[in-house]
Amino acid sequence: MPIVTIQVTREGTAPGTALLTAEEKAALIKGSSELLRDVLGKPLDSTFVVIEEVDTGNWGWGGLPVQEFRRRRVSQTG
Repeated sequence: MPIVTIQVTREGTAPGTALLTAEEKAALIKGSSELLRDVLGKPLDSTFVVIEEVDTGNWGWGGLPVQEFRRRRVSQTG
């Protein structure tokens, strides 16, 4: 039984949104399950998909909290 974990940042996909929509989550679940079916022959009913939304304060990039990394990158290019 495959278990797929998808981690996405809690920033939404459109300006002003903070979460994935129910439709986006359903598409991720469907697509991941179908990929495992098509590539590995795993039945859809034996595939579990977990979507974890990660707050921006809980991850980093380049040795810094992500918000600080982004601030520095903008100031370097601006």
